[in-house]
This record gives sequence, structure tokens and C-alpha cells, in this order.
Amino acid sequence: MTKQFKITGNRLSQAGIAVLLLLLLAPGAVKDAFGEPQTQERVRVKRAPSSRAEMNLADIPFKILFETYRRTDGRENWELFQINADGSDPVNLTETPDLDEMYAHASADGTKICFVADEGTGRRRLRNVYYMNIDGTGRVKVARNARQPCWSPDGKTIAYLKGEYERYSTREYATSELFFYDLQTRQHKPHPNTTLHHIYAICWSPDSKWFLGAVHGGMGYSDTILAFDADGTRTFDLARWGVKGCRPDISVDGMKMAWGETDWDLCLGDIDLSGRSPRVLNVHKVVGCRRSEKVYHVDLSPDKKYIVFSYGPGEGGQQVGGKARGWNLCVSDLTGKWVRITTDGLHYKEPDWIPIRPAEP
Repeated sequence: MTKQFKITGNRLSQAGIAVLLLLLLAPGAVKDAFGEPQTQERVRVKRAPSSRAEMNLADIPFKILFETYRRTDGRENWELFQINADGSDPVNLTETPDLDEMYAHASADGTKICFVADEGTGRRRLRNVYYMNIDGTGRVKVARNARQPCWSPDGKTIAYLKGEYERYSTREYATSELFFYDLQTRQHKPHPNTTLHHIYAICWSPDSKWFLGAVHGGMGYSDTILAFDADGTRTFDLARWGVKGCRPDISVDGMKMAWGETDWDLCLGDIDLSGRSPRVLNVHKVVGCRRSEKVYHVDLSPDKKYIVFSYGPGEGGQQVGGKARGWNLCVSDLTGKWVRITTDGLHYKEPDWIPIRPAEP
């Protein structure tokens, strides 16, 4: 929509003056009124971590899940760990030197974890989806040749993507179709949209109506972030709202989203899923790094006050199963201030906040 100004003699009409004032004083709001992306830079993006003394991480009440490649019982492999937000009290939740567990995500009530495990060697190597209790007990296999699972808001269902091929691949977008697994009945159900292809990094909105996910070279898209129906066939490219990049994450109240715009920039935005199609407003960068490094795998804390992400040398592999020596975990307070909470660089990736479990009645 193009706004025209009526000019009388050498003067703008009152309507024209009002519109010009809006353009000068609130460009984001005017663009939104015209149905275009609203983009505002609200933080001073720092390209290097701050001193730990600048953030009181010990007051953050949430723990963090992550994957790390390290030595276990004399062998190097991927393990799932839990840690406090200040980097203290690391706990190995898997301790399986013969397996590689990765991509951990906590359920909304903080009682369970879904994840993937790479099992076997050579041509028999396969990636499978599992879930277990938050303390590492009670492991249950969900699906073979599957990847990148996420939880339904009520914790009763796991959504997962099937592998594109039978042969093993570490490509994050080597997926074809989405399925639902009911924890109680152990039944699998396909998503209504059977054309979902090369989708990855999915997350389920708290109202259960939407998925956010990245797509690479599939469904007619080159490389973008989509919102698509949880129980339908509609898809919406969020690039129209200035959301560009990959690996989206949505807050537990469904009001805010985070994503990686490039290898060097992490972004935030306010997402509105209440209408017929999603809208994202107030898009802005919150964390950046030098071009010789990378920032990846951003995740919003349950209270929306912090993000956690991976950070390290540019040659590190961001894909699930990709080694990234020198990568550590960092926490930011959304004002552009961020600090490292780990320092040994043991391939720290895919962090996920663990919500506080409700008190026992």
C-alpha cells in the first residue's frame, strides 16, 4: 500500500503532516500499519563476551541442558549434560560411551527430555529419537531413523521428523515428513501436511496450533523460517516480517521468538499467533560476534529475560553431530550483554532451558 500526500499550494494537508510525523517519530509503527515488517534496533549489539562479573547468573533459577563431545570411560562421544545457569554443577545425564546422544529438549513441566541418539557404526549407523526422565532414567525409544524432536505444550506428545534416507546423514535438513508420537498409547500419527520436506529445528507453539521451523531447499523455499499449522496444511514464510535465518525458538507464553539470522547474529522479535496468519514485530539483533567466530542454537529462558546459545570458532560444525571444538555456552540478558558460562570448549551445543518443576502438592 502506498500512502499519498495531498498538497495545497506549498503546504501539506493536515493528514499529510500527521503521516510525516509518524514516519519520523515511529517508523516501525507506521510500517506495521501498512502491513510491512516492523524492525527496530533496541540494543547495542556487542561482538565479544563481557566479564562474568557484569551479570548475576547465580540468581537465574533455571538449569540448562546441552550436548557435549568429551571423554567418557576412556572414549570420546556425545553426551547430554545438565548445568546451572552460572555454569556450576555439571551433571552427565547419559554416560553411554558406546552411543552418541544429542539435541536434548525439556518438556514444559521440566520432568522429561526428548533427544536423538546415533547408534551403530559404518553402514549400520542410524539416528533415532528417544525420551527419558529429567534425571536420565526410564529411557524409551520413540522412532528409528528419526531426528530433531520437540514436545507438545502438555508434554503428552513428541513431534519428530523422519530421516530423508535410510543411510545415515548429519545434514540437519535431511528430513521428510513430520510425525506425532503419543506417550500414553505409543501410537504414531503423520502430520496432515505430507509435503513437509527438508524442515528442521522445529518447535511447537504453547497454544498447540503452530509449528515454527527452518527449511532448506524444500517445499519451494530456498532457505527461510516458516510457521505452519500443527493440524493443517497452511505454511507461512516469516521473511515478510523481517525474520530471516534458521533455528527458531518460541517463548513458553508464545509471545516472543528468537532465531539465528546469520552465523554471527542472533535476533529477537515479538510474535503474534492469534490471527489467521502469524505476525512478527519489533525484530532486532541482540547478540553478535566477529566473522571468525559463530553464534548458534539460541534458546529463550522460561521467564523471557535471558537467552542461552553456543559460541566458538567459525570452523565448528553447527549441525547435530558436527564437532565444534572451542565452542562454549553463553548467556545474554537481552540488552546485548553476554558472558561465557563454560570455558573448556568441549563442543558445547544445542542448549535448552529446563523450566522449574511445579512444587509437589
